[in-house]
Amino acid sequence: MEFVISEEQSLVASTVRSFAQDVIEPNVREWDEAQAFPDELMQQIAELGFLGAFVPEEYGGAGLSSMEYVTMIEEMARIDPAVALSVAAHNSLCIGHVLLAGNEEQKRRYLPRLASGEWIGAWGLTEPQAGSDAAGTRTTANWSAERGVWVLNGTKTFNTNGARAKLAVVHAVTSPELGSRGITAFAVATDAPGFQIGRKEDKLGCRASDTVELILVDVEVPPENVLGNKDEGFVDALRVLDAGRIGVAALSVGLAQGALDACLSYVRERHQFGRPIGTFTAIQWKLVAMASQIRAARCLVWRAAALKDAGESLKKAASMAKLYASELAVRASEQAVQVFGGYGFVKDYPVEKFYRDSKICTIGEGTSEIQRLVIARELLRA
Repeated sequence: MEFVISEEQSLVASTVRSFAQDVIEPNVREWDEAQAFPDELMQQIAELGFLGAFVPEEYGGAGLSSMEYVTMIEEMARIDPAVALSVAAHNSLCIGHVLLAGNEEQKRRYLPRLASGEWIGAWGLTEPQAGSDAAGTRTTANWSAERGVWVLNGTKTFNTNGARAKLAVVHAVTSPELGSRGITAFAVATDAPGFQIGRKEDKLGCRASDTVELILVDVEVPPENVLGNKDEGFVDALRVLDAGRIGVAALSVGLAQGALDACLSYVRERHQFGRPIGTFTAIQWKLVAMASQIRAARCLVWRAAALKDAGESLKKAASMAKLYASELAVRASEQAVQVFGGYGFVKDYPVEKFYRDSKICTIGEGTSEIQRLVIARELLRA
């Protein structure tokens, strides 16, 4: 990372950079082609403390600040955005929801296992008919007085970590007459009877990070597994997404930085017309634009992270960071392919994968269109 603002960030950056270069980088292409990375990798990341990034030390976590967390995600995404995506979903979404809405007993039950890597977490909100319109959730949770449990039925799509998760936060309708105000969040063990792993998506990018359907057929969930208050799950989900967007923005910055790093190395080595292509103005201008916009995006991400650490409202800042950084990731990786020319179109060089990986950044955890709606509403509310 080109600049940091604290010793803690510097330590996190150097630790993740060394790990990513030594352990992840040699395997990026193999994992992308296999559409999976080994479970052992998540355990190694847990041993560094990064699967419990936000988890307070009293629950076995690292207790990192948001500033340190975005540094971690950026450095990981510089090498492999797919791994960074799985780590971000585990931390920002699953653990983030438990930290936000869980009671003390739930935190002590779930957080140590999630932080240690014993459990990987998933977060189920999106459904086949409820994407950007997440309030259109159709998964139901009906109370069975006879058995004293909630009975869940439905399907969740696009669940990062769904195939390897031991715990999933699942959103279901408990009071249909209330619309989006009648959704409740449940902590569901994935080995519960009736809990099934459905289709694994064959994706354009971030292929090593598993994305699957979660199917619930009469899954019984005890009342002590309700996260937060009944009928307030969607409200909590929006707050989780606000924070999660900072992680996606950091991932986007890291991806763009990785593409720029690859370009800077390549333009010094690649010769045309008797000299390095980095001496040509047309190439230099591309590099200048990438570097300047990456710096701007990083500042937006850090601003949002600082607001989160300060306990201040971050909705607008998080959406601005996510919108700008994610669209930058697409632009920067596309320009990186152009700099590499024909070699940018083949898998022997990293920019082809950065280009494929970048597009999910403008879709996941709220599309660019949704971010613009959020920002506009916040601006007009001022």
